[in-house]
Amino acid sequence: MSKPFDVCIRGDGVVGRTLALLLARERLRVALVTRPDRAPAAQAAADVRAYALNSASRRVLETLRAWPDTPFATPVLEMQVWGDDGGKLDFTAQSLDAGETERALAWIVDVPALEEQLIQAVRYQPQIELVEAPVKAALTVVCEGQKSRSRDEFGAHWTVKPYPQKAIAARLDSDKPHGGIARQWFAHGDILALLPLSGAAGTSVALVWSVPVERAGELEKLPPEQFCAALQAVCGQEAGTLRLTSERASWPLALSNAAHWVGPGWALAGDAAHTVHPLAGQGLNLGLADAEALARVISEREYWRGLGDEKLLRRYERARKADVAAMDAVTDGLHGLFAQTDGRWQALRNWGMKGFARSALLKNWVARRAAGK
Repeated sequence: MSKPFDVCIRGDGVVGRTLALLLARERLRVALVTRPDRAPAAQAAADVRAYALNSASRRVLETLRAWPDTPFATPVLEMQVWGDDGGKLDFTAQSLDAGETERALAWIVDVPALEEQLIQAVRYQPQIELVEAPVKAALTVVCEGQKSRSRDEFGAHWTVKPYPQKAIAARLDSDKPHGGIARQWFAHGDILALLPLSGAAGTSVALVWSVPVERAGELEKLPPEQFCAALQAVCGQEAGTLRLTSERASWPLALSNAAHWVGPGWALAGDAAHTVHPLAGQGLNLGLADAEALARVISEREYWRGLGDEKLLRRYERARKADVAAMDAVTDGLHGLFAQTDGRWQALRNWGMKGFARSALLKNWVARRAAGK
């Protein structure tokens, strides 16, 4: 008779695999439910998404030997943010602590490269067993993403505030090196980010462009040259002349939350528990922080307390909900502020950006928070 599982993780994405590896280090026997429709390697390699990961996320992945090699993890040395009426902010890695071996505000990581690192790490961890369907365990953790079907099974009420926007993602190449600079524009309701890829000397960038739903459909249908012309109309020549090098992907945007993240014998983590607007690039950082916090709570539990003890799991929920709520407020507030197209709102927010830009103390604090410090 086989030994029973301690934990069953439903969802084998980045958060699910990270949590499985963290729990396996605690000598727990983990069942990881894999997706039957997981994309083959060739299709996964065409994934145009990129994650902005902070130093806290990097530390977690490095301890698991799952951090991607250069050029698949590109340091962000500077962040430039433009408003729609002359406002501009600059953040640099110089605002972080001295003495660090590698200063960076964040790292832009290729999704396929990160996922492959985690797949290999799980493959060589004997405490983890891949299963095709949920199995009985003392604790079930749902990491299935925002479209999770398991939340209803556990009675976790899910609230959604849809934004009238879709995000368009693509890869582009520039005629000049990006220099490790991430650039973002808030322009008349659009939010456009160009994230550096392929190492500090690279010319490739990842696009994340949040636009009204109806406009997203139009942009996706444009020929590559016209799409790039529409893009350059927003960002000008700050990032050089851009050329589309991939297909375009898109998805609807929403602020979502589960009312309760835990219950007797179950917990939610990552996008199954919360989603935020991508404008701050913090979605996966929040999910990896969930995985680390849950693994820590389990590691530090009293010897007599079971893995599915609701009082134990409440410690995890309390540890994470405040941080997630704060990020919800920031991203939702910024989205609401920059979605306003009235001239008075434009003047107010750009006045605020200029005032913020003059405050070195405030800028340094924000840079450290974004970097996960």
